[in-house]
Amino acid sequence: MSNVITIEDQEFEAEVLKAEKPVLVYFWATWCGPCRLVSSSINWVAENYSDRLKVIKMEVDQNKDAVAKCKVEGVPALRLFKKGELAKSHEGAITKRQLQTMLNENL
Repeated sequence: MSNVITIEDQEFEAEVLKAEKPVLVYFWATWCGPCRLVSSSINWVAENYSDRLKVIKMEVDQNKDAVAKCKVEGVPALRLFKKGELAKSHEGAITKRQLQTMLNENL
């Protein structure tokens, strides 16, 4: 059972910007090959960082408002929010180790 939460545009403010703890937003697309590679790392993060981080998944094609708000230019894309503010962003494929380092440095 994954701890990743899938949301839509209308839930973005409540689930991300008003969240109590930091939120990692994972932007992806069904047609994106690198997204399939990154998905297992995102699930790993959701399982292993659940005590200090909420993990959100958003499909880019149906969530244009969040994509624009987060200035997503390519997928996969990651946005780390803390207290409603963008703390870190990453575009493109990322290894589990790189993701872990990014989170450890920013949480």
